[in-house]
Amino acid sequence: MGVKLYYTTVAGSRSIKSQQSHITRVLDSKGIKYEIIDISQGSELRDEMRNKAGNPTAVPPQIFNEDQYCGDYEMFSDAVEADTVEQFLKMKNI
Repeated sequence: MGVKLYYTTVAGSRSIKSQQSHITRVLDSKGIKYEIIDISQGSELRDEMRNKAGNPTAVPPQIFNEDQYCGDYEMFSDAVEADTVEQFLKMKNI
């Protein structure tokens, strides 16, 4: 699959839950297929997300295209505002 969204089902923060929901709504509305990876299923998934993002303190949501890092929620939100989501997601055939 292409786009991967690292998120958590046990977010203690309402902000993180809201960010994750916003990302999935936007991707769904644009018909972009994505895979959700729930880091609460194991610390190895959290470590994998942080490793791929190049940030040892990264928190979900984090977005990738395959193993290529796209960005975090703030970067995604900026792309939504600029109407450049497909470019942000590093999608081919734009």
